[in-house]
Parts: sequence; C-alpha cells; structure tokens
Amino acid sequence: MSTTQLMTIEEFAEISEPGRFDLMRGKLVRMSPAGFRHGVYASRIATALSVHAQASSLGETPSSDTGYIVQSDPPVVLCPDTSFVLTGNLPNELPEGFLDRHPDIAVEVVSPSDRLADVSAKVTEYLGAGTSLVWVVEPTRKTVTAYRADRSARLLIEGDALDGGDVLPGFSLPLADIFR
Repeated sequence: MSTTQLMTIEEFAEISEPGRFDLMRGKLVRMSPAGFRHGVYASRIATALSVHAQASSLGETPSSDTGYIVQSDPPVVLCPDTSFVLTGNLPNELPEGFLDRHPDIAVEVVSPSDRLADVSAKVTEYLGAGTSLVWVVEPTRKTVTAYRADRSARLLIEGDALDGGDVLPGFSLPLADIFR
C-alpha cells in the first residue's frame, strides 16, 4: 500500500527551487514559466487594476508571484497571474508571507501548456473561497471569461470590456487594450 504525503502550507512556503508553483489540496503543482505574451497580457491587466485602485485608495494589486491561502484543510495556496484585494480586506500590517485569504479579483491567463481541467479547478477554488470575480484570459481566442461569486459566467469577446462590478466600481478595461 502506497501513501502520498501531502504538503503543508509551511512546507510549501519553504520551497527554494526556482519555478512557479501552486499548492492544490496539499499537492505541489509545478507550472511552466509564463511566456512573453502571457506576461504582457497579465501586466496590462495588473497595471490597469493598480492605476484605478490606487487613484481611489480602493486596494492593492500585488505582483504575480504572490500567494493566497484560499483554504487551509486541505491546503490550497494559489498564485494568480494578477489579483486585487480591497483595502478593507487587508490586515493593518501587510504580511511577510502568503495572504491568509482569497483575492477579491483573481486573473488567470491561460498558457499553451495549461489544461482546461486545471484552470477550471482554480476557478472553483477561488469562487469556493469567496473571490468575487475571476477572469480567465484566453490569449489564443482573444477572449476573457468572467466568473462571478454567484457562479455565473460571461464570455467577453472583441468589443467587450472587463468590468470591476461591485468589487471595483468604475473599473473598465476594453479587451482591445489587453490584446492589442
């Protein structure tokens, strides 16, 4: 009989080897490095989120290598390509380690190496933890699927714009500005 030892959040935090990782229900998930197009699209969304949020002191948009503890048992730590957290959901002092909560907005840019099942699993984890908006960016199709907390989804296509809804009022980013 073989057993698989699940990794704890503390063990995950101690990983020193280079690379991108998530911790999915105690299992280490290695991700290939982001390609250039992936990085540019994620950066365009992050910049727009950050500029809007900072102008009105609404929250923070940390870098893409920031981990969120979205569940403790079994442990799930996700590192979205871009994210946003409302000021009211941040601790008074920013933690040195992972943020022990979900992002309010999570953005996942689909890479050629990503499996649809893995992306769907992340969306499910984010929404299950309480994330209000999850945007799944598909560079090849030049679309974004916007998932809301009520589990509804909307496919955004050319001519549409990302909308911050109740989480980030007034935020709008045309898909044309992402995929230009």
